[in-house]
Amino acid sequence: MISYITIMKETIKYKKYIGSVDFSQEDNLYYGKIQGIKDLVTYEGKSISELNIAFKEAVEDYEELCELITEE
Repeated sequence: MISYITIMKETIKYKKYIGSVDFSQEDNLYYGKIQGIKDLVTYEGKSISELNIAFKEAVEDYEELCELITEE
């Protein structure tokens, strides 16, 4: 059985949001989720640059969704 480990555990920030940064050796992929919110919002990228872009897009999408919900 092959065991995979997380090789990094960091955070990134955008606006008022903090996101986790993890790496899957099995998938060769960076991934994370927005911390401190009730909803599950995830993002991923093949590089740190891609992960940062995906995180910012996830935050923007989340804020847009929150605005739509409050307007209803």
